[in-house]
Amino acid sequence: MPKMKTRRAAAKRFKKTGTGKLVRNKAYKSHILTKKTTKKKRELRQSTVIDHANEKQMKKVLPYL
Repeated sequence: MPKMKTRRAAAKRFKKTGTGKLVRNKAYKSHILTKKTTKKKRELRQSTVIDHANEKQMKKVLPYL
């Protein structure tokens, strides 16, 4: 049986926590920042745990993470 391949694009975007959950960065922080409030931009810096609905799909694209 050959080894499973990791999706490299996904591997660069997600990290695993100590408890095994996947963490991602938030969207909407790259451009058109002038109309966004300072509070909103500050909140977008924090990473967040991926949604439960996407967990199964992410385990498939990141088999060794």
